[in-house]
Amino acid sequence: MTVMKTMLAAAALATATLSAQAQSLPTSGALVVVPANGEVVHANDQVTVTLAIEEQDKDKAAAASRVNQKMNQGVAIVKQADPQAVLKTQGYYTYAVYPEVAPLPAGSVAKPRVPTGWRVGQYLQVTTTNLAALPKTVAAAQSVLTLNRLNFGLAPATVRKLDDQRIAAAYQNLNQRVAAIAAAMGRNLNDAVIDTIDFEGSGNFAQRPTLMAARSVSADAMAYGGQQVAEPSFEPGETTLNMGLVAKVKFK
Repeated sequence: MTVMKTMLAAAALATATLSAQAQSLPTSGALVVVPANGEVVHANDQVTVTLAIEEQDKDKAAAASRVNQKMNQGVAIVKQADPQAVLKTQGYYTYAVYPEVAPLPAGSVAKPRVPTGWRVGQYLQVTTTNLAALPKTVAAAQSVLTLNRLNFGLAPATVRKLDDQRIAAAYQNLNQRVAAIAAAMGRNLNDAVIDTIDFEGSGNFAQRPTLMAARSVSADAMAYGGQQVAEPSFEPGETTLNMGLVAKVKFK
């Protein structure tokens, strides 16, 4: 029993000694590397819409002709509905359609496949900040084209305007973290001096804008061919922008 008490007393003494040593660690001249991050949330003010058209026909030229005609109609409709939109045609494709072939018996030689038709299609990318007219524009375009994809985000001019807010938020977070570190070290915040600040300079702390609550709509069951389409409903959502920094803080 006496041996056990002696061992417990020795362990308690050792713990107290280590604790006292840890609390008394010298911090004069210490250089601390502190990461910080600033976050700014802003409502989305730009949208990129991808419209599409696809035709299938036994005659490749006939399918291509209908695609070209409907794409021209779609472009004209979008330009009329939203004159400020930026349009870009892309992704023109032509694929052969082959019939299904039953598995051949072992040792049989397959005959060369002959296409039974052709699939031809093209995409139209529309970028605009006119979100108020978006439902009307999309509905008008869907009378000819299909809606393939829709993504909300921030216009480049808006991102540039938010730079000041991101920098301020990141710097405020740095001050908060340095104050917490100084308190943990038992030092006065006035003893801390910023030696270096790296605002995403190394590239390791930069983060791409994160889309929040942006909705995409598929093209399934969307009508085209001149029929009138009811206006869809969209929720632009918001985007979160981050600014990272790393600072070297030296304590006097």
